[in-house]
Amino acid sequence: METLPQLSGPQYAPLNGEPARSLVIFLHGVGANGQDLIGLAPLFQRAVPDALFISPDAPFPFDLRGENARQWFSLQVLSPAGRLKGVREAAPILDAFIDQQLEKLGLDDTRLALVGFSQGAMMALHVGPRRKGRIAGILGYSGMVCGGDRLADETSARPPVLMVHGDDDAIVPPAAMEQTVEALQAAEFDVRAHMRPGLGHGIDEEGIRLGAAFLSDVLGGPTAQ
Repeated sequence: METLPQLSGPQYAPLNGEPARSLVIFLHGVGANGQDLIGLAPLFQRAVPDALFISPDAPFPFDLRGENARQWFSLQVLSPAGRLKGVREAAPILDAFIDQQLEKLGLDDTRLALVGFSQGAMMALHVGPRRKGRIAGILGYSGMVCGGDRLADETSARPPVLMVHGDDDAIVPPAAMEQTVEALQAAEFDVRAHMRPGLGHGIDEEGIRLGAAFLSDVLGGPTAQ
């Protein structure tokens, strides 16, 4: 039996100083690492002060550069079928990491939120709905769903989803978010979407505010300021 790669990365303890009652996992984009998104944790902590935030490095070295650059799957094949193959192959690695973290904290899927950027959002949108239990929510920045036509048949849980995307994104085109929303709605997900004017492939202050409010909503935290 093949041993799965073990994930690790930076984390932030709950703001309230108590044992974690929620878990937020950040999933970075291709060519980055866990440090790329962990900086969002202090910006989200007031919304969910009982949450542990963790941002694992993706399991594989980036195809193109740098020992600290990671990827969830290769982008050498950019077709829809290639992306779907990539998320499917990486999914067991992420699932095992999620299981380990939840067990360590004594929590279940209902206390888990996934936050993904770009390729990380693709992973969140694939793994989250296929968990055995219904997770609290999925927050996707500048991402898209892979194999959206399979959602209805392959998922039983329907966690709420928030998608945030820039209308000037040259990496993952804005149309990808629209297609993602359509696929999620067709599979009867509760999905909210915000297109940010003038934003490229990134996260802006309004996206952070929207994300904090979403996490507060799905994890039962105080109203985000």
